[in-house]
Amino acid sequence: MRLSHKLKKLMNPLVLRSARQHIGVVLLSRRFVFALDEAIFQAIDREKFQAIYDRHAVADPGDAWPKYLDLKRWIRTNLQRVHELDLDWGRRKHILDIGSGAGYFLFICKWLGHDPLGLDIDELPMYGEMTRVLGIPRVIWRVKAYEPLPSFDHKFDLITAFMICFNGHKSPALWEPAEWSFFLDDLETRLKPGGRIQLGFNRESDGRFYPESVRLYFLERGGVIDEQRVTFHPSLAHIR
Repeated sequence: MRLSHKLKKLMNPLVLRSARQHIGVVLLSRRFVFALDEAIFQAIDREKFQAIYDRHAVADPGDAWPKYLDLKRWIRTNLQRVHELDLDWGRRKHILDIGSGAGYFLFICKWLGHDPLGLDIDELPMYGEMTRVLGIPRVIWRVKAYEPLPSFDHKFDLITAFMICFNGHKSPALWEPAEWSFFLDDLETRLKPGGRIQLGFNRESDGRFYPESVRLYFLERGGVIDEQRVTFHPSLAHIR
């Protein structure tokens, strides 16, 4: 059997689902993950990506946005997110990613057969260029405290936000429980029954991911905290 045929069979979501049912929560092997990220790299138009890279790359980006042009690093980072969220098997899902950036996470979701939508501001040309190359639909919107998100034409199985900055990150306006309550109440109205929310935080100036009052609020709301990640399953929280 040709290697290309083996890889195609291996990447089939039905095969992934069958494998997950047999191995339970055992992590995918390093060999499998390598095969998957190589297949994803091949799915990106390298000529168009190179043109974006040539326009925006800098020698030492540090923590600045050009760091996201390190394609292999960020594809692998987002592949890990996809795996941790169990998006590499199972049925097709509607996914909203808030602060979608260059769109790598949603591109992998789309590649696996999901229906992705990004939401972000439009201040960095590279993000818009990348999402167009990757074929990711995007809504331009700035998240603000006490303001609901825009209307969408469907609800979502999953809403994500990674490396959050819209919460007044590293500023005197850092969100407290009241702002998070409004925001999460709004997000819950956008979920399908059984849907979930996962938030991923950046460290603040004091080294924490959020104030203690926010951590306690997340726990009170039923959030599951795993270091910088906080996951909400509203339907389960209501049962409790």
